[in-house]
Amino acid sequence: MCSKKGCVPFKGTKEQEKALLEVIAELKDQKGALMPILQKAQDIYGYLPIEVQTIISNETGIPLEKIYGVATFYAQFALNPKGKYRISVCLGTACYVKGSGDLFDSLQEKLGIKGGECTPDGKFSLDACRCVGACGLAPVIMVNDDVYGRLTVDDLDDILAKYE
Repeated sequence: MCSKKGCVPFKGTKEQEKALLEVIAELKDQKGALMPILQKAQDIYGYLPIEVQTIISNETGIPLEKIYGVATFYAQFALNPKGKYRISVCLGTACYVKGSGDLFDSLQEKLGIKGGECTPDGKFSLDACRCVGACGLAPVIMVNDDVYGRLTVDDLDDILAKYE
């Protein structure tokens, strides 16, 4: 299922599938079971790839398009895995007017992925966010819990090198 650039092949284990099937069996007959099933599935796998959504559909009888619709509607759900190093670029107003859009574009180019994707080696994922509360340091990126501020595109190689 993984042919595009920036796509990480699904690597679910039998143990994860067993845990998911147990969750589904426990919850599927309850009213409103889809949300808790999706939440627990994401806890098990770290994200909700189409393979996991298909298992949920097959086991619950809920159409795959409905599951996909719920998974894409709520921001708490991720359809792509997150990297070991999760890069978030603030695109809030203060950061954006000071050049964070250029930082985001440059990171997409350097990493070879788009926003919301993960590098094929699973090392980096890239996301945009709206405000990290560090407007005085604009423009800001975060790598996991590390905050980097007052950045230019020229600073990015040194930051990425810290995580290689």
